[in-house]
Amino acid sequence: MGPRVIIVGAGIVGAACGRALARGGAAVTVVESRFPGGGATAAGMGHVVVMDDSPAQLALTARSRQLWEELAAELPADAEYRRAGTLWVAADDDEMAEAGRKERLLAAAGIAARTLSAAELARAEPHLRPGLAGGLLVPDDAVLYPPPVAGWLLAEAARHGATLLRESPVAAVADPTLAPGSVRLADGRVLTADVVIVATGVAAADLVPGVPIRPRKGHLVITDRMPGFVSHQLIELGYVKRAHDVGTDSVAFNVQPRATGQLLVGSSRQIDVTSRDVDPAILRQMLDRCVAYMPDIARVPAIRTWTGFRAAAPDGLPLVGPWPALPGVWLATGHEGLGITTSLATAEVVAAALVGGPSDLDARPLLPARFDAAAASTEPLHA
Repeated sequence: MGPRVIIVGAGIVGAACGRALARGGAAVTVVESRFPGGGATAAGMGHVVVMDDSPAQLALTARSRQLWEELAAELPADAEYRRAGTLWVAADDDEMAEAGRKERLLAAAGIAARTLSAAELARAEPHLRPGLAGGLLVPDDAVLYPPPVAGWLLAEAARHGATLLRESPVAAVADPTLAPGSVRLADGRVLTADVVIVATGVAAADLVPGVPIRPRKGHLVITDRMPGFVSHQLIELGYVKRAHDVGTDSVAFNVQPRATGQLLVGSSRQIDVTSRDVDPAILRQMLDRCVAYMPDIARVPAIRTWTGFRAAAPDGLPLVGPWPALPGVWLATGHEGLGITTSLATAEVVAAALVGGPSDLDARPLLPARFDAAAASTEPLHA
């Protein structure tokens, strides 16, 4: 028998870990406080994207996208997986220089990408405003609909023997009266395993003392059906700078075409805001930013707006691996806006460590020990 593993959280990261571990022979129990995929997974865009803010992020997202490509043929139809490509939009010459830098960096990593002139950009996306400088097309990036994907991953985990406990809030994983690898549910039951993996997004900081996770609130809008209005995932090249400006609220142009013909419109970031209410001021800024890049979208009716919370770590990388302060407790959180993309590679890293699955990904930059002054940041990932 493989190790007994409890996974707290049945979002897409927890579901992916459950599938990978159950396939590897672990005895897996997934515990979810509400219903699977109902938190950040349901609130997100579903963009499978290669990002290059750091070498570790590039390696993680590139491997993740490869795993999604390999899995695509198995996904159910309601996953809506398709290779729409990402089109990074450059507003001026400085951003075109950034497009060229990204193109060279991605090419060195074996990732297909090419810069587009202003005329090529206009042909690719006719509803963008005139006068933009050009862009960068990453054709193999994809989009999907996260909630049914999380459900499918959990069903696959169950097919390999995993157990799912729905509507079972966890009260404690760090209770000193519990044996290592145990959790106490809100109803008083205690579950015991060899390892507990906390994959609860921002709630990880409530369950595991000292975990440096902060919420970054975001807004999304979905429109009425406008088939063919947008062909690619569109993001302004200023997005990265805005997304990492943690000191202030920020918005950026970000539009995704859905398989239904609808458009998902983002994005916004507010640090340490915990209210789920829609913020009219930040929503207005976000929509104004979108219209500034794509004026014609102003005539597309919006039908719903919602918010969600990204789990952000200080260095922009997720925390994946054992938490040194608590024996038997592992983390799989802190993915910020890349939880959908990186869920499969996160699961691969966890499975490689706990059940010996294959992985060529260097997991050392992801170790939670990097935030524990008493732990060596170069410690290999291990059970």
